[in-house]
Amino acid sequence: MAVIGGSVIGLACAWSAARTKLATEVVIYEPDESGPDGVPAAAAAWVAGGMLAPFSEAWPGEEAVFALGVDSLRRWPDMLDALEPYVPPGPPVRTATHTHMLAVDEADARDLDMAMEWAARQPDSTDADLRRITRRELREAEPSLARVARAAYRMDSEGAVDNRVLLAALTRACRAEGVRWVRSAVTSLDDVDADRIVLAAGSGSAELAGLPVRPVKGEVLRLRARPGCEDPPRGVVRAFVRGRPLYLVPRDGGLVVGATQYEHGDDRQVTVAGVRDLLADAETIFPGIGEYELAEAIAGLRPMSPDNLPFLGADPTGPRVIHATGHGRNGIALTPVTVAAVWAALHAVRGPAAARAAAPDRFARG
Repeated sequence: MAVIGGSVIGLACAWSAARTKLATEVVIYEPDESGPDGVPAAAAAWVAGGMLAPFSEAWPGEEAVFALGVDSLRRWPDMLDALEPYVPPGPPVRTATHTHMLAVDEADARDLDMAMEWAARQPDSTDADLRRITRRELREAEPSLARVARAAYRMDSEGAVDNRVLLAALTRACRAEGVRWVRSAVTSLDDVDADRIVLAAGSGSAELAGLPVRPVKGEVLRLRARPGCEDPPRGVVRAFVRGRPLYLVPRDGGLVVGATQYEHGDDRQVTVAGVRDLLADAETIFPGIGEYELAEAIAGLRPMSPDNLPFLGADPTGPRVIHATGHGRNGIALTPVTVAAVWAALHAVRGPAAARAAAPDRFARG
């Protein structure tokens, strides 16, 4: 079996196939080995905030996106348990176990209320722990935040993973199961010598399989705490600030701030305007951020689809190619449900119900 693409989705699918003995040999085709231990540092997952956040990403009209995210969120504990033996020494994979969502002005508060009320009404929310909280409750939970919230919500089952620790653990897990790497680019699926192919090539899937996947640029800042700095938030903070979305994600020794979004094609350059907006919005929410060290400014390309759903399942022209691509900004969050959908497609059995809306032929069907 061949996996085209060696970032988070490709690694997780390869590990699943190898550890369940689905194939006698599993090979990952990934030319980028620029990160530590050969992890692809040019991929979107290397840049990501690592949030597990279907509720804080919820928006009316995106029922299928929401259902897929909730399904995946529920699968994360089992995946983390299975991955634990392969986590390298150092910080854990899971970095936060709750999320606060807040809005700064009245217009943003109306939007947040509308989105959270919509999410709470969805069938997949019956056992959710989403709740609106008071300003006092927010101050008690996150004392380092500015007192600017007009509306705030808390979700105790969301949170975040450290994207780079996750990639390292998946790489170690794949190696332990005998997965092999080929460090060359694939320009045609016809050239791949394998009975089954899992396509997890991000925005490169457009050229390889004709899928409507486009690259969307996102800029992220990684900050490092210095002596005497105010402690970062204890959990993930999602906010609307003057109409712009913002996230603050705690990391070992620091904080991740993101993310901008631009339709700029294959552009990975970090802009002054992007850094300015991220820091200004972050300081509005967390004033102590000004004393942190700016350790890294980086941009990645999210592989977006027209309807914000990935492409999951067998190619409509035949079962040889299984699609696992087009996850947009939710590649890490949707990893467990993607693995389940790919496993089902490889076995020709019915996969997760929430993944049916992500069928690769949905645009051809109209």
